[in-house]
Amino acid sequence: MQALTRKDLMSLERYAEERPAFRARVMAHKRDRQIAIGPYARLYFEDRLTIQYQVQEMLRIEKIFEASEIEEELKAYNPLIPDGANWKATFMLEYEDVAERRAALAKLGGVGSRVYVRVGERPRIYAVADEDMGRENDEKTSSVHFLRFDLGGGIVAAARAGELIACGIDHAAYRDETVLTERQRAALLADFA
Repeated sequence: MQALTRKDLMSLERYAEERPAFRARVMAHKRDRQIAIGPYARLYFEDRLTIQYQVQEMLRIEKIFEASEIEEELKAYNPLIPDGANWKATFMLEYEDVAERRAALAKLGGVGSRVYVRVGERPRIYAVADEDMGRENDEKTSSVHFLRFDLGGGIVAAARAGELIACGIDHAAYRDETVLTERQRAALLADFA
């Protein structure tokens, strides 16, 4: 997938006009790109459209219209677009209760690198987590992580051939796995069309 450029973005005025329809399109697109792993963890698989939406929203919220500032936003968000050899996802730990969240995050250090994708009976593909950014300290992990799953060795071909795709977490404080539905499979495999 190509990186976004300023030419791909709408002006603030145009985005204000087109936002309701664009947002509805993106939300429908994202529906099958999110995978719950147990009750408290979720992967949001990103692509060019989801990242374009994030950039447009940031520009709108921050009222950014200067070329140099737009370039800074693109520089920050473009690395979250898959490059054709991987999936990239935002991983969120979603505990509603503040005390429960605080206690869980204290136990989940290193969880980002224990999230995996599995295709069929092949070995798990563990995420590369939070490249170039620290998302945890000695006391706790963050509730948001940015992950990359490198898909080499015939993994995509096996998934296209119908082998199941599962996403899971293998951490001492959180273990669970979810097999993707057909709609989720189709949405993620479309990244390799």
